[in-house]
Amino acid sequence: MRLAIDAMGGDDAPGPIVQGCMEALALDPDLSLVLVGDEPQVLPLLEKVDYSPSRVNFLHTDQVVGMDESPGTAMRRKPKSSINLCWSLLAEGSVDGLVSAGNTGAVVAGGLKTRRFLEGVHRPGIAVTIPTMTGVSIMIDAGANLNPKPEHLLQYGMMGVAYVKQVLGIANPSIGLMNIGSEDTKGTSLAKETSLLFRNGSLRDAYKGNIEGRDICRGLVDVIVCDGFVGNALLKCCEGVLDFVVKRVAMELLGNLNVERQKAEEVLFGLYNRYHHSEVGAAPLLGIDGVCLIGHGASDARSVRNAIRNAKIYTEVNRTILEEISHGIRTTSGAAGT
Repeated sequence: MRLAIDAMGGDDAPGPIVQGCMEALALDPDLSLVLVGDEPQVLPLLEKVDYSPSRVNFLHTDQVVGMDESPGTAMRRKPKSSINLCWSLLAEGSVDGLVSAGNTGAVVAGGLKTRRFLEGVHRPGIAVTIPTMTGVSIMIDAGANLNPKPEHLLQYGMMGVAYVKQVLGIANPSIGLMNIGSEDTKGTSLAKETSLLFRNGSLRDAYKGNIEGRDICRGLVDVIVCDGFVGNALLKCCEGVLDFVVKRVAMELLGNLNVERQKAEEVLFGLYNRYHHSEVGAAPLLGIDGVCLIGHGASDARSVRNAIRNAKIYTEVNRTILEEISHGIRTTSGAAGT
């Protein structure tokens, strides 16, 4: 597999990005990378590590989209930004996918600009893994589409189902729509219209209705569907709660232990690391013809390594997405013709 890597994306780039790339190359002999970034910053890092030049290419640019920049404006003013060049490589077929821990809005904007969508997909969506009491759930969208239409949310359900089938191995995933109450009468017009589409479409047997914020980590459904604004807010809230709870419990518990302190410390921080965003690596932008993985701005080398390691999975996910979208279209067309 050949991937384009945004070497300048992330709060601490390019150091952790380059290190993560080297770790990923050591684990996968079939992997090759194109690092896109500022030569004076990236090449000295490469010169310090042992790697095969036949598996690593470099594409220079000194244009970088800052984490605090407006995505649309920055992408127009910086056509040769590292993010834009990664998308260009994917669009022309030079790579199979791209990985970036840079400005999320800019990464999504790059995908919208190239219009490199899977057949039948209206808008791509970011899928994130949410730990639950029963395992994990997938939430989509986590920030790609802030003003979706009902049909976009319906397709997020289809893409989420494809993800869960392929990655989690669940044959018959369940779907819930994020809302302010479980009753069908609750929520905005968007929620109500989306619910009708689920109940009358190809996913009607999988659809379990509305779920509330407190249900997210209970594991009531396998796929949580929401708009990008709500999804991004929920994701960051969950990250903050995990950080607060584990560290606060550690302070209180470890402060009152002596003999068993080391064991308790191992358990608590082992739990913290298991659910930390770096373990997953990055979130896929589903609906793209190819692979696009968006990392956390605070990505370290482990995050980058794990993101690259997981990239191969999403070629299979794309095939399943195409099947789900095609089935949904046939089901809708058949219902319209009856």
